[in-house]
Amino acid sequence: MNRNLKDGLNFFSKVTPARAWNALMNVFSYIASKMTGKPVHRGLPIAISIEPTTSCNLRCPECPSGLRSFTRPTGMLEERLFKQTIDELSETLLYLIFYFQGEPYLHPRFLDLVNYASQKGIYTATSTNAHYLSDTNAKRTVESGLDRMIISIDGTTQEVYQQYRVGGNLSKVIEGARNIVKWKKELKSATPHVIFQFLVVKPNEHQLEEVKQLAAEIGVDEIAFKTAQIYDYENGSDLIPTIDKYARYAQQADGSYKIKNKLLDHCWKMWHSCVITWDGLVVPCCFDKDGDYRLGDLKQTSFKSLWQSTPYTNFRQSLIRSRSEIEMCKNCTEGTRVWG
Repeated sequence: MNRNLKDGLNFFSKVTPARAWNALMNVFSYIASKMTGKPVHRGLPIAISIEPTTSCNLRCPECPSGLRSFTRPTGMLEERLFKQTIDELSETLLYLIFYFQGEPYLHPRFLDLVNYASQKGIYTATSTNAHYLSDTNAKRTVESGLDRMIISIDGTTQEVYQQYRVGGNLSKVIEGARNIVKWKKELKSATPHVIFQFLVVKPNEHQLEEVKQLAAEIGVDEIAFKTAQIYDYENGSDLIPTIDKYARYAQQADGSYKIKNKLLDHCWKMWHSCVITWDGLVVPCCFDKDGDYRLGDLKQTSFKSLWQSTPYTNFRQSLIRSRSEIEMCKNCTEGTRVWG
């Protein structure tokens, strides 16, 4: 059976009547909000991202974790807070992403958290730089029930890889991927569905075919080419690829750059998902890396109360009114992955 089909069937196996009904309420609420211009909302999120930690072993140039440039503190997700949130949402929650900033495997109980969510029938995913996928961790990962693993591999040679993944070791990434594939076979497990994610930047754009060959040789399930978000893109960057298909930005006649996509005054994410930081803050989406748009604190209130609160309602209203008023939305692009 096709690997992507297997992953799709696994995902839909997590759908229960309660989760399906909740998803329908999200869709109808979003449509009603667009039609009326008012932030109608019923139901709870379909998907959430939870941040295990902001700590990271690498120093990638366009990442707040890598640059150590956060204005919010660095720390580790409390197991009690995690379980409290999952217990509250598990009946309707379909998709849980263990990632926002940082390297998830640096959390000492990361795989225990994954297992807790998996036991509740939630589709679980994470994104990793794969430096901590030792043989033991790979086995535990497969046993945890993790459904999807995105491995960042942004080069096929150490020289190219380290230009973006500063401080990284490509051989460890490849070894980690091999370990996961090995233990999937040993344990006769279809999960996790392993994706090689290749962030296309100018230094590595000549290796697109090579990474496809590497993925096939190792036996990962899928490869995805991702476009890079550049913070100070207006005057150009050495990271912006020359292949237009993989660039979020277009050069203008005066030499400056602008985002290709038109900024729309609505956003589906504000209706169906959110991000929870390691210390329990709820922020709108993954573009709010510094947590500037904090909509509530799970250490002080329940998620359900927060989700329907006045701050959340006002934020959704501002999206409908004019997304250009929200600073983080100005560098937002859709369609950031090109599947290979």
